[in-house]
Amino acid sequence: MARETPAGDLRLANLTKTFGAFTAVDDLSLTIPQGSFFALLGASGCGKTTTLRMIAGLEEPTSGQVLLGDRDIARLRPYKRPVNTVFQSYALFPHLDIFENVAFGLRRRGIRSVDQQVRQMLSLVQLDGYERRRPAQLSGGQQQRVALARALINHPQVLLLDEPLGALDLKLRRQMQIELKRIQTEVGITFVHVTHDQEEAMTMADTVAVMNAGRIEQLGPPAEIYEFPATAFVANFLGQSNLIAGEVTGGNGNDILVTAHGGRFSVPAARARTNRGPVHLGVRPEKLHLVAGAGQVPAGCQYLEGTISDASYVGVSTQYLLRTGWGTEVSVFVANSGAQQRFVPGNRAVAYWDPRHAFLLGRRAGDDDRTTPVLDEPVGASS
Repeated sequence: MARETPAGDLRLANLTKTFGAFTAVDDLSLTIPQGSFFALLGASGCGKTTTLRMIAGLEEPTSGQVLLGDRDIARLRPYKRPVNTVFQSYALFPHLDIFENVAFGLRRRGIRSVDQQVRQMLSLVQLDGYERRRPAQLSGGQQQRVALARALINHPQVLLLDEPLGALDLKLRRQMQIELKRIQTEVGITFVHVTHDQEEAMTMADTVAVMNAGRIEQLGPPAEIYEFPATAFVANFLGQSNLIAGEVTGGNGNDILVTAHGGRFSVPAARARTNRGPVHLGVRPEKLHLVAGAGQVPAGCQYLEGTISDASYVGVSTQYLLRTGWGTEVSVFVANSGAQQRFVPGNRAVAYWDPRHAFLLGRRAGDDDRTTPVLDEPVGASS
């Protein structure tokens, strides 16, 4: 499906976009490898869609370059760029059948013999036999597949996906995540996917860039970003984290020593973003385990005690909130494997974790625990 001449990497060099006094994208530089599935992940207003629109040519950069291989395409008109975009709205032509919707780009370029290409594309998106239906006769997921086929038939070197699954229900969205990844692997072209949905980004992308206030907070493989976030923002945007506000007190071999709220803790140096000053000690809710008493905590683990304030059964897990003697709540996700003790609100319990599953982030002096839910109690201390 890709062009015979490879496009090369897509590179954004010092890309900036301002709207009056507001800076939407702030001196952004990154490289998107050719043939990769890349996700720009962030909340509304972070600059991700503006970045996508500058790549597509729908917004002109205030400064900087958009390079495809060695070619700067930042000043080219949208239709002259080897780039196609799939939007959340699909934008199908309601008066045309599915065959003609997909064939539209080819016919516009004066290509007469389109039958084979259209049928191959419909087969790729698993819509064989739907050629003569109209868009209104298709489900949302099927319409999304048509929009994808219409974009891919033009053989773009880069396909931009702007929140393409946002209008679908949860089950269909998950099915389409798998399909999009399959299609990207099969056609081998560069996909750049903009989304606010962390599951979408983690399910499909080879590389995720987490954006905040026009800048990249962290970039890397999904598992790496999730397991070892670089900032408190990333820790709580990509999943949830319990964070403890503390201070580094020194080191002990390969560990960083931390005090927080009267307790003493340790984190492996390899899991620390800093080794001095004010810090956040983080633990993901699924890394915590619940037991009835401190005597059940395995050797080498760190823990805190409290009272269960809430228990929510969500199928694959039960999500607990543990209120400590300091009055804050720690989030604990326990898999419903049938082997775990169940707790109800009012029960006393102990949450523990292996320090190898914690991480250490820098924080500004004076900051309290900044995450939701909040964890600000000493590990290994009782309330």
